[in-house]
Amino acid sequence: METEHLISRYPVLYHMAENGSLESIRRLGLLSTSALLDVFEVRGERRFEIESRRRPESVEIRHPEHGRALVRDNKPMQEKALGRCLIGMEPTEWYETLNRRVFFWVDRRRLIRLLGARAYRDRPHLVLELDTEQLMRRHWWRVSLSGINSGATFSMNPASRGPGTFRRIADHPQNDPVVELTVDYAVLDTAELVFAVSRWRGAARLETIWERSA
Repeated sequence: METEHLISRYPVLYHMAENGSLESIRRLGLLSTSALLDVFEVRGERRFEIESRRRPESVEIRHPEHGRALVRDNKPMQEKALGRCLIGMEPTEWYETLNRRVFFWVDRRRLIRLLGARAYRDRPHLVLELDTEQLMRRHWWRVSLSGINSGATFSMNPASRGPGTFRRIADHPQNDPVVELTVDYAVLDTAELVFAVSRWRGAARLETIWERSA
């Protein structure tokens, strides 16, 4: 896929974040789980449990300087189903692969579907909207695309996944669907790329928190 085609087709990227995390995002950027664990100096067995295994519930971590952060659960990843559809990797490798990435939806409908999921619909979340062109200008060499929802195996016949799921832009066929855009490790300059932040509860948009002026 050509970068210009990607930008034209998906001009806006969407990221769902925990309510109350905006100040941290402004200060630290959007961090993958692995980057967050590095910043919060989480090591040893606790890190392995968070980074390399399924998280049935969200996990709170704390740091004397950075305060509190919540690592979201990955409930949509059912381990039996993952065992059936994962090819060429062990489950621990797959979890680590996901946790090294910052994820963006390219389709607003998928974002709303996630916001309305049973695990999240009863509490508010933030939605960040980012400029795809600006992100690509700064981070294109760290961007990978996925044609599936890589963090879910809920369906009766979940899509196969493995080492080839995340492909660099040039390796992603032009006519193949894009479901997720990911950036390796972290997007430290998120505050310069976001043009709108809103608060949602389920599929209902409650308020606009911040919007960049024209």
